[in-house]
Amino acid sequence: MSNSTETGNPLGFDLPIIDAHHHFWKLDAGHYPWLTDEYDETFFLGDYRSMCQDFLPAHYRQATAGFNVLGTVHVEAERSRSEQVQENQFLGELHARTGLPSAIVGHVYFVQPDRDAVLAAHAADPLVRGVRSKPIISNGPTASVAGQPGTMQDPAWLEGLSKLAPLGLSWDLRVPYWHLVEAAEVARAFPDTAIVLNHLGLPLDRSPEGLAIWREGMRALADCPNVYLKVSELGLYGGRWDSVSNRRVIAEAVEMFGAERAMFASNLPVARLSTTFLAIVADILAALPGADETTLRRIFAGTARDFYRLAI
Repeated sequence: MSNSTETGNPLGFDLPIIDAHHHFWKLDAGHYPWLTDEYDETFFLGDYRSMCQDFLPAHYRQATAGFNVLGTVHVEAERSRSEQVQENQFLGELHARTGLPSAIVGHVYFVQPDRDAVLAAHAADPLVRGVRSKPIISNGPTASVAGQPGTMQDPAWLEGLSKLAPLGLSWDLRVPYWHLVEAAEVARAFPDTAIVLNHLGLPLDRSPEGLAIWREGMRALADCPNVYLKVSELGLYGGRWDSVSNRRVIAEAVEMFGAERAMFASNLPVARLSTTFLAIVADILAALPGADETTLRRIFAGTARDFYRLAI
């Protein structure tokens, strides 16, 4: 790493970055209900009205100025579920004009009636590498929805997940910390499916009790060689950013998975509700003070490049 004058950022961090998780949207080019007409008062990061505006490659470049971002992965942005394939087309046009995103994680519900047709369209798109399909989750660690339709125990849902590996598609797994043990059971049942856990497993409760539940699930997932980790979205309820506990969970998670299965991701623009790109990078570096350059190159670029099969 060089000094901040040479790199343009105060950290002096000049290593290449592949951002494995962010979102683009243009509100007059598609329907994003949660951003335009179905505002979610219960969103875990709090008031997100500031985010209800276009976020495009130029905005992304502004938010990451001073860093050497070589490529990015767009993850489905909750666009209308009747426009799942159209979202890919919009992103393909952005890629053709700007070079970003480098790859796409599309959306499908594993139980939707036209699932197979949507998956076929995803698989045929040269930028699509995988899908995100969020299972039904409970309201907290003391509640259970196990076995209900759309959950990770639903046979119909599991059938949908089984379709990914034959198509060469990965699965972006997004569940909060109290569902991680269940997710590990699913990962073990589908060893040929490449899976990446979003947002460090969402350790939203940093109390000893909450972290114990998170730790148990993370260890179970780390024991599955087909599961990778996104070091991303450490914002807490209401948009609180706690660098001290962030660094603790980053260090623990990377130790469990290893640099070969850990990848940096910003979750822009959502992450801006609680922090900045600079602060995310700073907390990761502070969490891994003994990491050598080879390790940092894996976490900040190499793992994402290999997992999402990027020609970068």
